[in-house]
Amino acid sequence: MDFTFTEEQQAAAEAARGVFAGVAPDAVPSPALTAGAVADDFDRALWARLADADLLGLLSAPEYGGAGLDAIALCLVLREAATVLARVPLLESSAALAAVQAFGGEELKSALLARAGRGEVVLTVAASGRTGHDPAELAVTARQEGDVWVLDGVQTAVPWAHNADFVVVPAHTAADRTLLAPVPRIHEGVELDEQISTTGERLGELRLDGVRIADRDVIDADGAWEWLRDLLTTGTCALALGLGERVLRMTSDYASKREQFGFPVATFQAVAVQAADRYIDLRAMEATLWQAAWRIGSGAQGALPASGDVAVAKVWASEGVRRVVQTAQHLHGGFGADVEYPLHRYHAWAKHLELSLGPAAAHEEALGDLLAAHPLG
Repeated sequence: MDFTFTEEQQAAAEAARGVFAGVAPDAVPSPALTAGAVADDFDRALWARLADADLLGLLSAPEYGGAGLDAIALCLVLREAATVLARVPLLESSAALAAVQAFGGEELKSALLARAGRGEVVLTVAASGRTGHDPAELAVTARQEGDVWVLDGVQTAVPWAHNADFVVVPAHTAADRTLLAPVPRIHEGVELDEQISTTGERLGELRLDGVRIADRDVIDADGAWEWLRDLLTTGTCALALGLGERVLRMTSDYASKREQFGFPVATFQAVAVQAADRYIDLRAMEATLWQAAWRIGSGAQGALPASGDVAVAKVWASEGVRRVVQTAQHLHGGFGADVEYPLHRYHAWAKHLELSLGPAAAHEEALGDLLAAHPLG
């Protein structure tokens, strides 16, 4: 078996490293010192550079100006983005475009894919439900009236909602089916209230009151929402891995220079053992991430559905990234809480990623349900 990345996947990662090389993780005010949002918009200049590097349409087909790559390539790019806390909706927009590519009609593909790949249109996804704990597809209802769908409901904590052009909203029908509706940010019946994440970024509470979306723009294919949710969750695991790897490097650099009793603290056994444990966490996060991304990208069959591998990856990502940043704070001492040093920003982002799309406990429960429904052996 060959576990190496393809040349195309490696090229995407290399291009991402080039784009993110000059990005500073402390380019906006510290969330610890800011009452509201750290900025009104995402990093538009970085978004333009990502478009110039052809990294916004990684999963779109070549006929729409995309690279035609897979979930693994996207995760490689997201891993690089997290090392600098890149303030762009790369995961959300890429995943939404991938769902349009895989399940949308030709009119919807023609309207969105090429323009979004050039950075002209930005998409995000409402995936947190009404409270952040209930299923997102149950937070909004959809009823059909002729050739339009009418949406009503509330979605909370929608990332980049105030700046995206479209919010892809899962909604359930009277027939107990889930459809995906790209809802324009500026549209009759759409209201947005500001929410602030632990990272200091603006989230949105999306309220839909009789919002009418044409049937041709709605994705009603079976499994579309589940596939999109799995891709979003796997992308979140990639962000957690990239962040965790950067934090462990910061910790290693600090412990190698910080001296106590005349020796670098990195030479103390207690410090080395803790760092080694976190390295093991990261390798487990990486192995489970690539398994989940491969299942999504290849469609390969397994003993469990692909959502089982996604659940395992998210359990490791949530628990692992929390342990990595907590150990980093401990080994940095008081310096880790200094708002002039970026570690506290990584800690805030880690907490956000830990809980995004469900904490470890929620995915352990989902995995248990899958095992009950698909007995092994």
